[in-house]
Parts: sequence; structure tokens; C-alpha cells
Amino acid sequence: MTGEADAIVVGSGPNGLAAAVTLAGAGLRVLVLEGSDTIGGGCRTEQLTVPGVWHDVCSAAHPLAVASPFFRRFNLAARGVQFAHPPIVAAHPLDGGRAAVVTRSVRQTAAGLGRDSAAYQRLLGPLATGDAVADVVLSALRRPPRPSRALAAFALRGLLPATATARSLHTDAGRALIAGAAAHAMLPLSTPPTGGIGLLLLTLAHTVGWPVVAGGSARITDAMADAVTASGGSVETGRWVRSLAELPPARVVLLDVAPRAFLAMAGDRLPDGYARALRRFRYGAGACKVDFALSEPVPWSNLDARCAGTLHLGGRLEEIAAAEAQVAAGRHPDSPYVLVVQPAVADPGRVHAGVHPLWAYTHVPAGSPVDVADRVQAQIERFAPGFADLVLARVTRTAAAEQAHNPNYVGGDIGTGAQTIRQVVARPAARWNPYRTPLRGVYLCSAATPPGPGVHGRCGELAALAALREVFGIRTPPDISPDRLPGTAAGDGSL
Repeated sequence: MTGEADAIVVGSGPNGLAAAVTLAGAGLRVLVLEGSDTIGGGCRTEQLTVPGVWHDVCSAAHPLAVASPFFRRFNLAARGVQFAHPPIVAAHPLDGGRAAVVTRSVRQTAAGLGRDSAAYQRLLGPLATGDAVADVVLSALRRPPRPSRALAAFALRGLLPATATARSLHTDAGRALIAGAAAHAMLPLSTPPTGGIGLLLLTLAHTVGWPVVAGGSARITDAMADAVTASGGSVETGRWVRSLAELPPARVVLLDVAPRAFLAMAGDRLPDGYARALRRFRYGAGACKVDFALSEPVPWSNLDARCAGTLHLGGRLEEIAAAEAQVAAGRHPDSPYVLVVQPAVADPGRVHAGVHPLWAYTHVPAGSPVDVADRVQAQIERFAPGFADLVLARVTRTAAAEQAHNPNYVGGDIGTGAQTIRQVVARPAARWNPYRTPLRGVYLCSAATPPGPGVHGRCGELAALAALREVFGIRTPPDISPDRLPGTAAGDGSL
């Protein structure tokens, strides 16, 4: 790009790049600045264990990317990004070789829950009838949605804690499904809205699935960056921005950063009230991630679990609730909740020279420097005896290291902010326009703004649309399709 930029985006995660794509679609000259040596934020793919084996660094399964209105308009498929669906969406192993299994079909999933079959269909059937729930959840939550049966059903249960939602189910398997999905919230299961988060993820499992990206999650952000540069924009890596004063002139600046980073970058320029609100912003528990290189696929005792893309480990609801409560109390559970993705089940190309990648993480107290890889491995071994014998290499990133690697993950919080009810609707501060800051032309577009965490790009898109309206007078959402922003084939990258 030659000459001054119309807009500068700081941070190249999915939200920063979604903002850049939206601004570029409106014909603006966009400059994206990234502190790391590679783009992607939480949507990177790297060789972490052994050469030739590619691991997703943070995000691995992508229901929100498939459901996202932004990515539907951007058209990832036309840009060479392929979603790979496993035969079974998710599994929740239980002791004794049992497992609760989630498929794309509500009826089929319910049939595997025995006497909870009818209750599960009553719970999920009304929700899994289209895109209504996802479209509202992935909005700025500032306008009344169009009424629908699915939204009415979700509204009745969405604010409940997972322990309350699970009361309609009576078997260990049925209640475990709720617990495993709800624990993605990184909150105690006795607090709202963990029930709603669990129901949302199960709804997505039945409507769009939980696919991985063929070749790795980085294909998504590579395609977005390609579209920006093809439009005449520029993406610069290895350029940390520590102060707004360091930025070159531009009419708007969009920041894909956590509130804590924005406070540091703005210095004393922010009004006291807004600065206090950002300081009060709550971050959640940390994540300790463990990547494994295996000589063979995981030998799950339950055969269905071997076909699942995602697995929730931790046993019964009561066990998972106890583990998440211990994390909230500042302790490291001996028997933690563990989230596992086995990407090669859906994407066999991830296997290199007979080596299989395995993605896993667990929750730990915020900022924890403790390596809990042994506990994660023990939890996998519990449901897959012999697993330890297959481990060729493993690499751990503690919660403290997560923050060092990505400053948006304060304390290792990969969601950039606790998913409390208040912070679902008022992120990062109680303002009608959560993206516009008190500084003229400066907008926040990270997961600390609505609709929150996940690879969906909506925080960036909605912030960019606000900037286009308020600064440039552009009120019509721009065309971001491949016809307008062609980019290059995602398959031409380095993976």
C-alpha cells in the first residue's frame, strides 16, 4: 500500500481481520499491524511437537465460523477454505466404556440417551430449527430480534446455570452432555449463563456441526489477510503497538486488543469514568493447553469416541462441576475438565509420517504458571487406557505462557473476558455503542466487545460498520464477497 491509510487495525486475530475486510470492502485503504511474527491471533496453526505435524495453536473446532453471518458473506468456501466434519460431532466418555454421543441429528443423539431421550428432544428440538439462535447470539444485542419458536425456547433457558438446565435430564449420560458443553464457558456450572452457553453449543452441533478446518485453522485468517492485501491494503507483522501515539495518521483506528492493553496504549487520554469501567472489566479463568504427537489414534474405550471430532472429559456432571468450582476458587483440580479435539478424524491430512496430532486444554486459575500436562494426560488415560504408550512428544503452554504469547489472553483467559451475564450484554463497558471509545475515531473490536469470544469475526465486523457510519458516512454494509475482495486461494499457504 502506498500513501497514508484511511484506517489502521491493530491486531490480526479473526476480529481484527474481519474489521479490515469490512473496511476494505467499503473501498478504504487499510493497514493491519500485528505484533507477532505471524498473523492469526487465536486462529494460528504451527508445528508445535515434531516437524511436519501441524497443530492448531488455540481454536480448533469451528461451529461459530460456520454459523457466522460475516463468514457466510465472506464465503470461505469460495476462497479455498474447507470445513471437515467428523463422523460424530462430539463424545463425552464415561467410566466403564460408556459415552454420551452427539450427532447432527437431535433424534439420533436423544436415542442414545435411554430414558432421557424424550427430555433431550424437548430441550434441544425447538432450538435446532434453523439459524435464529446463532444469528441473535452473534449480534450486538442492541435491537429486538425477530420472534421465533427457537428464540422463545432459548430465552426461557438461556440465563440459567448449567446445573439448573440439567435438572430436566436424569441419566449420567444426558446430564454429562450439558456439563461438557457448558464448561466451555470457563465458569462454575452453578452460575448463569452457563446453561445457555451449553445449549448454544449443542444447538450448533445439531445445526452446523463442530468441524475443523482442512489443513488447520490458520487457513481462515490467511484467506482474510489475502483479501485485505488484494484490495490494496497492507498487513505488517512484528510490529507491536504500545501507545496510540506510535500510530501513523489515519481517520479511524480499530483495536483488536483486550481492555487492559487499550488502557496502556491510551495512557491518560481516556476519561476517568470510561477508564474505571475498563479497569473493572473481569477476566476469566486461564487455560493450560497441551499438544500431543501420537504414534496411533487415541484408543478410547468407547468405539464411538474414536469417531468424534471433539471430546469432553471429566466424567459425570457432578465431577465436572466440582472441578470448575475448584478452578474458580484458585485451585488446580486433580481430576480436571479436559477439552480434546482429534483433528485427523475429520481431516486425515493432518497425519504426517504416521504421527497423529491431538489438541487438549484444561482450565486453571488465572495467571497460573503450573504445568498440568500430567493431569490432562491422566484424564485421557482414564477413558483411553494405553494412551500414554502412544505419546511421542507433548508441548504445554501454561496460562501464564498463554498471556505472554498473546496479550489479549489476560491471565490465560482465551475468551478475553468472563462470560458473566453482565459482560455478555455490556462488554467492555455499559455503553449503547460498545465499539466506539471516547477517543475520536478509535474503536475496540476484540472479543472484549459483543458478541464475545469465538472465531466468528462479528466483533470486528460490527465495530467496522460503526466506524463506517460515524466517520465516513457509509451506512450500507459493504460487499465482502469474493467478487468484491477476491484474495487468493487459501490452499497456497505454508501448511
